[in-house]
Amino acid sequence: MKITLFWHRRDLRHHDNTGLAAALQGEHPVVPLFVFDREILDKLDNKADARVTYIFDAVETLATNTQHAGGTMLVYYGKPEQVFQQLLKEYDVAEVHTNEDYEPYARQRDATIEKLLGKHQVAFRMHKDQVIFAKDEVLTKAGTPPKVYGAYNKAWRAALQPDSFAEQPSKRLFKKENLHHLPKAPKRPTLADMGFERCEQPVPPAKLPPAAVVKNYHHTRDQPADADGTTHRSVHLRHGAMSVRELMRQANDLNDKLLDELIWRDFFMMLLWHFPDTAHESYDPKFRHIRWRNNEAEFKAWCEGRTGYPLVDAGMRQLNETGWLHNRARIATASFLIKNLLVDWKWGEQYFADKLIDYDMSNNIGNWQWTAGTGVTSSPWFRVFSPDSQLKKYDPDLAYVRQWIPEYNTDKYPAPLVDSKETRQRAIDTYRAARQ
Repeated sequence: MKITLFWHRRDLRHHDNTGLAAALQGEHPVVPLFVFDREILDKLDNKADARVTYIFDAVETLATNTQHAGGTMLVYYGKPEQVFQQLLKEYDVAEVHTNEDYEPYARQRDATIEKLLGKHQVAFRMHKDQVIFAKDEVLTKAGTPPKVYGAYNKAWRAALQPDSFAEQPSKRLFKKENLHHLPKAPKRPTLADMGFERCEQPVPPAKLPPAAVVKNYHHTRDQPADADGTTHRSVHLRHGAMSVRELMRQANDLNDKLLDELIWRDFFMMLLWHFPDTAHESYDPKFRHIRWRNNEAEFKAWCEGRTGYPLVDAGMRQLNETGWLHNRARIATASFLIKNLLVDWKWGEQYFADKLIDYDMSNNIGNWQWTAGTGVTSSPWFRVFSPDSQLKKYDPDLAYVRQWIPEYNTDKYPAPLVDSKETRQRAIDTYRAARQ
């Protein structure tokens, strides 16, 4: 029997899934597929990576729900090209559906799979799902990608259609008549099979945040001590356990500032698509030769939350302990590393990539380069956030600081690693020299 494969990647859900809905409406019964990609996993040094546990549990849930619906989900651990070579030998595959991924590695991977499938006359159909607008869908009047967020936001909103946030019918169609049961499906790999161990990081449920949180978002979003001040749904958006459309529908109804923040997500994905080299290099060529100090002892102190600047240290300790970091603390920690310590932004970006359970390349790259002043869209290069002023403004009662630094204001807490005023001027002078 001919089958259609639906390849899950950044869409670990059955509801409101564009590619899955398209596959289920096709001519042939559907077999969902997930590949634990060795090209990615084999590069992870931490074998107790919370992201791997999160993805593993989500895939197990998908597989169980697929079985309950009358179908079978295939799960492999391997390199995608080799997995598809095996699938083409074992099954009569009519077509493969999946949702688009805009990161450089994903684009290369998908081109390889499309070429392989083409040799076997198997169609490879990709769908837009993790953003509202992608690639070239929002452009300037000159036909170029907007490099200023304000202009992009305005064009994005102008491009909205009545059905832009419409839910896809994938869950309704996910039933026995549209699925295929494989009586001899291969055993799914365990975490141990892949060389990993469980790492439990508490995350909120993959459902819409409470309406009260969303309604107050514009008042509470910059207060790191407020546990309910943000939606805490970034991990689910990153891995697709939630649909961006469902969260945008809620934001569109209840809080325009939250919608603005979600539009940033589309913006950064669009920029990475057009400027993939920014994944590993500053966009602004003038700043590719900054004379970074890259002091390893100072970098280690930053990583461990021992800089002597409370907001920075609280943020790094929250990151290290929970795998998540409040956005205001992300800005404070990044600015301090880049400007006050003159450490290459790529060092910090990689550390966040290793630690964040919600790590998203386009967001992380975009925000680190924004803070560094080197990106497609940037904070002015001469802006240096004061860690002391940030603390007074966003944690005046020191509630966040005391939560993460129990030894604060004792002789066990370190003195400031550097003088923030002197290093501010040093950063400006260093950037100015790079521009000449």
